[in-house]
Amino acid sequence: MISKIKDIIIYRNADFHCAFPSIIRTSNGNYLLAFRKAPNRIKLGEDRNYHVDANSYLYMIRSKDGIIWNNNDELLYANPLGGSQDPCLLQLRNGDIFLSSYLWSFSKPEIILKMKKPITVKSDYFVLMGGYCLKSTNEGKNWSKHYPPLSISSETRYNSFGKKLPSFNRGSLYENKAGNIFWVVASQDQEDPQKKSAHLICSKDSGLTWEYMCVVAEDKSVSFNETSIIETPAGNIVAFMRTNYFEGHACIARSINGGLSFQDWRDMGFTGYPLHALQLKDGKVLLTYGYRNKPYGIRARILNAECTNYETAPEIIIRDDGASDDLGYPWSIELDSNNILVIYYFDDKNNIPFIAGTILKNDNT
Repeated sequence: MISKIKDIIIYRNADFHCAFPSIIRTSNGNYLLAFRKAPNRIKLGEDRNYHVDANSYLYMIRSKDGIIWNNNDELLYANPLGGSQDPCLLQLRNGDIFLSSYLWSFSKPEIILKMKKPITVKSDYFVLMGGYCLKSTNEGKNWSKHYPPLSISSETRYNSFGKKLPSFNRGSLYENKAGNIFWVVASQDQEDPQKKSAHLICSKDSGLTWEYMCVVAEDKSVSFNETSIIETPAGNIVAFMRTNYFEGHACIARSINGGLSFQDWRDMGFTGYPLHALQLKDGKVLLTYGYRNKPYGIRARILNAECTNYETAPEIIIRDDGASDDLGYPWSIELDSNNILVIYYFDDKNNIPFIAGTILKNDNT
């Protein structure tokens, strides 16, 4: 049984729109949280904030216990080509830290018209550049120069340079006992430019190079994107996917052969996106997700170790006091055998999106 202890504010700055966090426990036992930080455009006179911004950079904050956080954020990475999104952290078994992100580059509309097509454009000025990777070998004190993962063969979109988009996606990656990293990426390979498919790629050298594995989910009517992935005790690889054009329903796909192929995707029967799956020490899986219908907030379900009871697992309301649907993207971590920290970004009555968290107690341990 999961019970709520308290909500906490992790990082807040009224001058900035802070969102899309991820968290790890580093090899020295401390906690590192990364998030996307962009100017609060409302405070600068615009009528709203945007999820694409030329001044969107990756920042990080640290904590010794995961509960007490200071407001001293550190610049993690400012990509020289544009605004970065959704930093996804993975603590590797060899002590290194891997991070995936993706990029939007600003261009004038008349320049965009001349670019090699097809491309993905948002807010008239921003062209999707695809994903990039970073590595740290010293607890996040320094980071490598950014480098691209592979571009899968089914990708149809180009970046501003006229090259195929490198793989990208928001969601937790997974490293198995052999040191192989699995990452479910999105590919814009449908006839409809708004629809994406999900694909599995793998790295056998700690994230330096990647190889294509297989299709995770594709459909002519449904779009699959932001995905978290885990491996169950039976060796199944399970992907939890956000969808579009499917009434916000969460979906699941399963591989029973080590990622060589996936069974047909399944509707999980509830609304929520994107999702994060945390394997608990008691063997169960905590599945958290944002809830962008009223009442806005953060919700969760407890799945069995093989993640087969997703249709019957009761929904847990972690928060339902959000001021708008500009919230969510949870990511969870066990603080100890009894306590769990769920982080996310939140929008309250002051209309200042910030990084928040909720401490949960796992009463089944």
